[in-house]
Amino acid sequence: MSEPYELKAETRERVGKGSARELRRNGKIPAVIYGDRQEPLPIALPYKDVTLKIHGGGFLTTLATIDLDGKKIRVLPKTYDLDPVRDFTVHVDFLRVSRNTKVTVEVPVHYLNEEASPGIERGGVLAVVRHTVEVTCPANEIPDSFEVDLTGLEINDSVHVSAITLPDAVELTITDRDFTLASISSPAAMKSDEAEEEAEGEETEVAEEDLSEETGAADGQEGEGGEE
Repeated sequence: MSEPYELKAETRERVGKGSARELRRNGKIPAVIYGDRQEPLPIALPYKDVTLKIHGGGFLTTLATIDLDGKKIRVLPKTYDLDPVRDFTVHVDFLRVSRNTKVTVEVPVHYLNEEASPGIERGGVLAVVRHTVEVTCPANEIPDSFEVDLTGLEINDSVHVSAITLPDAVELTITDRDFTLASISSPAAMKSDEAEEEAEGEETEVAEEDLSEETGAADGQEGEGGEE
């Protein structure tokens, strides 16, 4: 699990679009803390500090402490909104967590040892189906990531979620099937060559069948003439 961090915040006295725009003009981000059977708590955070954490990776899977005027609140970032045009952070939601809080999170999947995959060495392409896997776990036991070893995989081989070793307290949210995480696909050129070979094989089979039919017809005509 990633190291927790702390963000200093201040209480928002007013909420709404006008107040939020004013906060952003002053270099702050409107946010809210909710959960744990308590009333939602509107806060404001320094824009720079939050943006650095978001772009640093693991933002939605790392616990944080909000220092609100000296009061420490343990939280997990749940969502953040970006401006659709200028791509800057406009709002963050935090879930208040306690020792017994269970959370559902998307954990990143890292694919290792591509160089040890014979399929990739032969020109195959790693086709990633899932970059993350959704799990449920205690808030203080969120995995940083899952690792998948590609060693030995050939072209057309697939790796499934059963290849991941889950910590004891971590459970998959999808349990009714062993879903695919990634596969080694044939490159386009290889697929094209294979298609041409298949087409040539089909043409040869058709030609042989036509020749056989023509030969049979000719033999039949010769036989009928002899009887006459």
